[in-house]
Amino acid sequence: MNKKNLEILGLDGSATPADVKAAYESLREKYLEERFKDGEIGNNAAKMLTKIETAYSELNAEMQENRTSGESGDLFGKVEQYLKDGNIQDAQRVLDSFNERGGQWHYLQSVVFYRKSWINESKKQLEIAIQLEPDNTKYKDAYRKLNEKITSDAANQNSAQGGGQNQSYQQAYDGQTMNSEPSESQMGGSFCASCIECCYLNMCINCLCNGCCR
Repeated sequence: MNKKNLEILGLDGSATPADVKAAYESLREKYLEERFKDGEIGNNAAKMLTKIETAYSELNAEMQENRTSGESGDLFGKVEQYLKDGNIQDAQRVLDSFNERGGQWHYLQSVVFYRKSWINESKKQLEIAIQLEPDNTKYKDAYRKLNEKITSDAANQNSAQGGGQNQSYQQAYDGQTMNSEPSESQMGGSFCASCIECCYLNMCINCLCNGCCR
């Protein structure tokens, strides 16, 4: 907390929110009484009232921000655990509860969309995360690997169908039809690589049977 504001209230860095409130109320009562006295005492009391009001207001805002940051961290931890457990519904429910949505929120939302096989939406969420935190290498790496995955799988689908033009190559992901689970190296979560290969194989078989690529 702001050291100067703490000193105005007669506190140090170990002060709790309760200490801040108690000190503010005590000083406020003291200077309210002195404010109506004549001379320098009254003038000084008026000045001190302004200082303690400002200090208390700024410390309150700082403490609220710290609480919000801590609560957000706890909620992000819950989302990550739900994703590791494969509980997509609860992960989305927690994400929906956020009022402020920064880079980490959009990154985790991209993972949720990826797990739902909503590849285009996943990519868009990663793009937003990178815009909000352009120096975050984790988001950039995930975005690069997602694009590589899209390109590679589209090419594999095109090859499995006996070749084709660029149009069929591009259509591989237009309908968000990738049915694999994301791996830890792809989206930052802890997922099973063998599940990816199995689901992806099933997808290719379905494509061959249906004679089309959605």
